[in-house]
Amino acid sequence: MSKKDNGTSLILAYLNEKNRPYSAQDVFCNLQKQHGLGKTAVVKAMELLALEGKIKEKIYGKQKIYFANQDQFKDVNDADLKAMDGQISELSAELQTLTQSCKQLDAELKELNSSLTTEDMAAEIKELKAETSGYRARLEKIKSATNHVTPEEKEKVYKERDVYVKEWKKRKRMAADMIDTILEGYPKSKKEFLEEVGVETDEDCKVVIPST
Repeated sequence: MSKKDNGTSLILAYLNEKNRPYSAQDVFCNLQKQHGLGKTAVVKAMELLALEGKIKEKIYGKQKIYFANQDQFKDVNDADLKAMDGQISELSAELQTLTQSCKQLDAELKELNSSLTTEDMAAEIKELKAETSGYRARLEKIKSATNHVTPEEKEKVYKERDVYVKEWKKRKRMAADMIDTILEGYPKSKKEFLEEVGVETDEDCKVVIPST
């Protein structure tokens, strides 16, 4: 683009290619980043193109709208329009299919990225094998132990426990009856009596009698 051109040929080609109405601000925003056109230059170029009849200008209130001169385009009959509509429908369906395929591929890529790599899987397998070997060694050690408790020995222990618990309850009840009898003629409280004779109850020691 030459300095003498001031962007007029670029803007003319752009409007003819797009063939839709634009304001000077629209053209500036669309071309400025890629071609470095200034807004003043765009406004002047579009006014010049309109003055020369190369593009058309319409004024709506305070805003000017520019679009390609339609005289340069050949007339389109109904058959051509129908064919274009069919092509648009086909392209729209193809676009929808491609969009769906892209979504599916994105989902598959996301799943693959979240999966373990071959190296990660190999490391995890190695770790699991080591852990399994450790459990097997512990199991063999337990199986080979000679200090297992037989069912008969276990039953004997539970029976002895029941005897001791019953005796515990019996003696606690006897002690409670004795204390109640003494307290009938004792001038002080039960707490003071227990402290005086140095008796500690199960509750003082936070001990609960097991169930039988």
